[in-house]
Order: sequence, then structure tokens, then C-alpha cells
Amino acid sequence: MTAPAEILFLLVGRGGSKGLPGKNLREIGGLSLIGYKARSALQSRHCSRLIVSSDSPEIQAEARRHGAEVLFSRPAELATDTASSNDVVLHAMDWIETHERRRYDAIMLLEPSSPFARPDHYDAAVDPLMARHAGLVVGVRATEVASIFVGPLGGDGSIGTIVDKMLTTPALRRQDQPQEVTMNGALYLIGWDTMRRHRKIYADPAASYGILMDRLHSIEIETAADLAYASYVVEHGVLDTSPWRQARP
Repeated sequence: MTAPAEILFLLVGRGGSKGLPGKNLREIGGLSLIGYKARSALQSRHCSRLIVSSDSPEIQAEARRHGAEVLFSRPAELATDTASSNDVVLHAMDWIETHERRRYDAIMLLEPSSPFARPDHYDAAVDPLMARHAGLVVGVRATEVASIFVGPLGGDGSIGTIVDKMLTTPALRRQDQPQEVTMNGALYLIGWDTMRRHRKIYADPAASYGILMDRLHSIEIETAADLAYASYVVEHGVLDTSPWRQARP
């Protein structure tokens, strides 16, 4: 595909988080998780438009305060613990196509629970979308341990599956293992036509790519302990917050 002329950034957040109540409105260093995500998104050179999908008036107001558009309220059936990101993205796409009679080249799904993606991370994700005709580009981070050292714990305490993998691996030193990655929740860039064709984010392995991000920018907040850690790295200057402090809503 040629360079995408337009990418719709979709900031999502429901009001009923149970693991950490009010999570999306929690603040780190005086800025909400919604604020972090919105401010960095609007600094991306590929952000054609930033909208929010939420069932919560408070989240909508906070997103609007930081520059996002509120076009609709997310239906109640898409604001439950069991609602999928696939359905939330498709709902936003349906709304745009139905009410505005338009389409975008791609949609960038943004979750506030991974607040520290910088504008250049979003921009980097667009490169494989253009150059490799990617259908999906996601943020990834290096895993703590290699997969040969990971496996199920049996009901009786058995770790036989792990030992079996280790016995078939010539080099067991951790530093000899190839780097492995996992998704960090920071960004999901999906081709518009790809999402329409497959109706799910993870669909085509051959057209899926990752943007490697360091551990600090990959922090995910699901619990009070996660929030405390994120607050520590911000308040003690471990993480450079200038991309968000320089931005203005």
C-alpha cells in the first residue's frame, strides 16, 4: 500500500474496571492514564484524528479535555468484562462508516493501561504498515525469561514439561537463548480493510509485525502495585516524561 493518508486513533476505556477501580482516570505525576495516551497520540505525525470509545461520561470528559473527540457512547454490551477489543474496534468503524460515510487507511487502538508509548512509537508502527503491507503492527517488549524455562505447573507440583524442553535444548544458559517478545498493550495498528475482512485483530500471522519497546515504556497497569511502580519511575525521574509535559491539550 502507499503511505496511509489517514489513520484513525481510537482511545478506549470503560468505566467498570474491577482489578483497579477507576483505573483509566488514575493519575501518575498529576496526569491521568487517559491524558498520557491522548497527549502522545496527538503528537504523532500520522494521527489524522483521535476519538474515544467509552461508556463513562467521566472518561469521555477527560479524553475531551486532552484533545480527543467524543462521537458516541459505547453501548453497554461492549463495556463488560467479557466484551472483546475486536467488537469495540468494529463498533467504532461501523459508526464512522455509517454516520460519516468515510473510511480510514488504518486504525490505531490505544489502551490507557499501557500509558507510556511515545509519539515516535506510533510513528514507527506505520513503517511496516507501508513498506511490508502489514495487516497488524503491535507494540512488543522482551520477555523476562526464554520460553524453554516456562511451562505449566502440574496439580501435583510437577514441572516435567519444562524439564522436557530443557533436555532437548543444547545451550541452557539464559544468555544463549534468542530474544523473545510478547505484546505490551501499548499500541495496535490495524489496516482498515484487514479488520473488515477478518473482523478480528489477530488474524494473519504472515502480515503481523511488532515494534520493540523498552521495559519502562512497556509498563502495563492492571493492579495497585503496577500503579505504584509506574508512579515511582515517573516521580523519581527514571522515565523521561517530557513528551507528555511539553504537550498541551
